[in-house]
Amino acid sequence: MKTKLLTAAALTLFFWLGNALAQDWGDRYENRLDNRGDRIDQRLDAKGERINDRLDNRSERAAANGHEQRALRLDRQGDRIENRLDRRGDHIDNRLDRKGQRVDRRSDRRQS
Repeated sequence: MKTKLLTAAALTLFFWLGNALAQDWGDRYENRLDNRGDRIDQRLDAKGERINDRLDNRSERAAANGHEQRALRLDRQGDRIENRLDRRGDHIDNRLDRKGQRVDRRSDRRQS
């Protein structure tokens, strides 16, 4: 009788802990993907700013030498590159967010 009671208690505890770990796993996975997306987004933002700053400096030198059209073109080119990298980083971040939410929903369904 005692062994059956202990076995039932052990199985209940095992399933309860497994359920709690499954929920934590989904949250941890989602947080890890969020952090990864944020790091990628920040890295691409920094790269875009560096490129834009470098082209702005070239634009200023061209304007100082009397090449106004070249200066405007370099400035627009830097802005386009920075914006493209920003969009790319946002796209990657959003994709990883969706993947994390999907995993979290899956772990919530398994928990229910």
